[in-house]
Amino acid sequence: MEEAVVFRPHLSQRLLSLDFMRGFIMVLLALESTRLYEHLSDSSHGIFHSFMQQFFHHPWNGLHFWDLIQPGFMFMAGVSMAYSLRKQKQNGYTWNRSFKKVLKRCGWLFFWGVLDYAVRKNGLSFELWDVLTQLSFTTLIAFLIYEWSATAQIIFCVFLLLLTEALYRFINIPNFNQPFTDQHNFGNYIDTILMNKINKDGWVAINCIPTAVHTIAGVLTGKLFLSNRKNKIRPLLLWGFICLVIGYSLNITHITPIIKRIATSSFTLASLGWCLLGLSFCSWWIDMRNHKKYLTFFIIVGMNSLFIYLFFEIVGHRWFNDYIIAISGGLMQIINMPNVVSAIISSLCIFALEWSLCYFLYKKKIFFRL
Repeated sequence: MEEAVVFRPHLSQRLLSLDFMRGFIMVLLALESTRLYEHLSDSSHGIFHSFMQQFFHHPWNGLHFWDLIQPGFMFMAGVSMAYSLRKQKQNGYTWNRSFKKVLKRCGWLFFWGVLDYAVRKNGLSFELWDVLTQLSFTTLIAFLIYEWSATAQIIFCVFLLLLTEALYRFINIPNFNQPFTDQHNFGNYIDTILMNKINKDGWVAINCIPTAVHTIAGVLTGKLFLSNRKNKIRPLLLWGFICLVIGYSLNITHITPIIKRIATSSFTLASLGWCLLGLSFCSWWIDMRNHKKYLTFFIIVGMNSLFIYLFFEIVGHRWFNDYIIAISGGLMQIINMPNVVSAIISSLCIFALEWSLCYFLYKKKIFFRL
């Protein structure tokens, strides 16, 4: 990280619904990194097994709950940007100073995103599929058009989606001319140029073009919350339903399938719709209805979201998880605990320790920022 900022957060002055949503997503990601969902899915049957499939990405054409996590992450980054830039403006920052700060932040996001998957058992690897590398691009784009009117930014979002459609549909590259076919689409072709390889699971680097819409929409939402408009929930609900209708309609009519792995325009719109509705509900329930009980559990994680993400992605994945599993699994063997139960308990132990680390930083008023 670039720096550890130590301060006492006044939660009453913050958008608690945003803090909750960020923390909620980070808790889900942390649990996923412990392989808890895999263990629960493998040990489940019937309806519960079908329910657990929502915690995995859809194989291709379709939308699971888990497909909304990255859009939510990038959407909330946009909301936070609006608050950050408003504060900078109040503190007398010029555009050039804010631009340098954002450029530096994007550089760090790109660095950590590449580092996340750089070290492999067989050597170093250069990949651009991590959410942080995607966010470094979408953050910069959202900043560059931040001062535009809301109408102009919406038109620009439409342009990004149409550009994505055109790139996939109309550029005829041999063996990569099937717009919505895994391993044979334009996004795969660009990856061969950028990284000299194709992701076996279908992810593509140019997802950053359409998903910039998520971050820009987050900025517009943040501006709405910061405005003097009395009813701020209604426009969010309206735009949420509009995005859902258009996104799912494109899929149902077979114009553009909903595919998370290449971030089709229909996926981008449908996922944005759910993000808007989700924040609308949280804002109504938390900020307007003042229901603030039980938020701290999630806020503690959300306040250090980038730190805990890098921790479980790099430290956890490469060392910490296996170390804890060796200890807890060994203890479970002593009492002849079934393997599935032992695996679930080990996952929960890993998460408990990661949450405790966030709690320690929270109590010490240490918050890592880029």
